[in-house]
Amino acid sequence: MDLVFKLWSIKDRYLCVFCCRLVKDGNSTCIKAQLSANFSITYPVTNGTNTVTVPLPSSAKVGSGSSCGGAGVSPELLAVFGEGHSLGLVFSHNQLLYQVANLSLSYNLSDSAIFPRSSSKDVITMVTNTSEISAQLNTTYRCLSATIVHLEAVNITFFDVRMEAYMSSANLSTDETVCSADQPTTTVAPTISPRTTPSPSPVPPGNPEPGNYSIIGTNGTVCLLARMGLQLNVTYYSKSQNKTVQSIMNLEPNNTSASGSCDSTAATLLLTEGLTNLSFTFTLNTTTSKYYLSALNLSAAWPDLTVSLIISNSTLDYLQGTLGHSYMCSTEQIIFVSNNFSLNTFKVWVQPFGVKDNQYGSADVCSMDQESVLIPIIVGAALAGLVVIVLIAYLIGRRRSHAGYQTI
Repeated sequence: MDLVFKLWSIKDRYLCVFCCRLVKDGNSTCIKAQLSANFSITYPVTNGTNTVTVPLPSSAKVGSGSSCGGAGVSPELLAVFGEGHSLGLVFSHNQLLYQVANLSLSYNLSDSAIFPRSSSKDVITMVTNTSEISAQLNTTYRCLSATIVHLEAVNITFFDVRMEAYMSSANLSTDETVCSADQPTTTVAPTISPRTTPSPSPVPPGNPEPGNYSIIGTNGTVCLLARMGLQLNVTYYSKSQNKTVQSIMNLEPNNTSASGSCDSTAATLLLTEGLTNLSFTFTLNTTTSKYYLSALNLSAAWPDLTVSLIISNSTLDYLQGTLGHSYMCSTEQIIFVSNNFSLNTFKVWVQPFGVKDNQYGSADVCSMDQESVLIPIIVGAALAGLVVIVLIAYLIGRRRSHAGYQTI
């Protein structure tokens, strides 16, 4: 495999554009990317910690670890720079989409020019399975807006991104999948004439049927269990109706396939139903031993869309549980993802970490379910108290009435 790359700086910017392409067999390009990035890294010093901002420099090169994949190996783009630093993007795909399935950053704390007064000389590698970078196959992913990927001690900020993997030609496709941050959100007031009536709100299809999903870890055992009913509430521009519409649709478990991955601090569940992909990312806080739903990604290529739909949010904090325990919530919940998308969940039972013997652990019950149990108890206790009060009043009144008729 030959590697051909070009690098250049953007004038008047602190960050740089990294442009590269990987050539397989000297003919076909498999990955091409143009992107700007910087890394906010917190590292240890003698009296605590320090934080520096490191740009992806114009001196970066395509590393020898880059590959077009094949034979069970995923394609990877590895950009190396400085004294032992690198940014890695590993791609995966299904019949519809490709995505950055694994994002890694390695940095060498012995590089005193970047990490002054560092008390460690280690090479640190941060890896996450959470990424908002996904696009329809044979299209270019475009995201000019800044997007942030959070790692344990690092924040990676991408912007001015144009890339494509699994390329069908040597050039980036002219068809684009635009990230949700770049898509304008406009609110148009409805114009209603005297002879017309407004379009009715979409009729909910009824509560969704819960589906059972599981993920097998690298050691061959189940690492994630989930049972939940899912309902999508999406606003998009309809090609057939030539206007923005709201659609409510259920995910059908019988037509849905599950895939994903697990590691010590992150677990991903990807559900695919036809032209719809819904990805959940759970994060474990190792300090508190608490996990939570940290990211949700919806991508779709429905026939009624003018462009492929990609909506994601990696700053969520839902479905919180304790390591080794499952999270359970029978009450309907609404997970707000963006102005255009919310997810309604029903009868949720999930455990993304600490699964043993393919069984759910003890359940951490959501506050809504606890309240629904407490309300009947409180009402029952109040009624019981009222009955007791009435009975006591009756007995006192009866005693007094008997006292007025004593025997002579």
